[in-house]
Amino acid sequence: MTATSKQALVVRGGWTGHEPVETTDAFVPYLTGQGYDVRIEESTAVYADTGYLAGVDVIVQTNTMSTIEPDELRGLIAAVAAGTGLAGWHGGIADSYRNSSDYLQLIGGQFAAHPPKAPREELAGEASDNFVRYTVDIVPERADHPIVAGLDSFELTTEQYWVLSDEYNDVLATTTLPARDFDPWHRPVTCPAVWTRQWGQGRVFVSTPGHELAVVQDPNVRTIIERGILWASR
Repeated sequence: MTATSKQALVVRGGWTGHEPVETTDAFVPYLTGQGYDVRIEESTAVYADTGYLAGVDVIVQTNTMSTIEPDELRGLIAAVAAGTGLAGWHGGIADSYRNSSDYLQLIGGQFAAHPPKAPREELAGEASDNFVRYTVDIVPERADHPIVAGLDSFELTTEQYWVLSDEYNDVLATTTLPARDFDPWHRPVTCPAVWTRQWGQGRVFVSTPGHELAVVQDPNVRTIIERGILWASR
């Protein structure tokens, strides 16, 4: 660590199906190339170190279906409110600590479902049963935002997240889940797919695409995540 370099903290863990190690490792060279010293932690215990967090410019978190201790959550929220950026993708940020309402308020969106393929399709009894072809639509009114500027709407074959969210988010891209003849909902549902959020002096960035390494390596997704990390950074 040098006194003049920027500081990035990677916090990863939780469900291994989201490849938290592989996906975060894919962005470490980018961060170092952008002038960050990168520290990697395999648990949320570091969030309780408020003195250290005060000097972190951006936290990159991918930690799915985990729990967090009260002092760790307080430390994270206080750091973001004081100016530390928070960025992440998929369940690593939108499905991290389901039982922590203060965390959900900080992030602004919670994973609710990823509808599966049609029952008539051959299912393998694994995560790919939930991989569908869908479109990520850039919001026209936000097309000049630095995170999505110059990008067009694009398609992915992966989990399509239905998220519960609120109107405080600045939504940069959406995805619409159709109402298929076997679904229990009766009309298409549009959910945020990429959003930002201001919290105190800090910035939060979320991309729901990012289920695994192959998804974050999609050129559109990778561009959005790289830009999102830099946008969130202090």
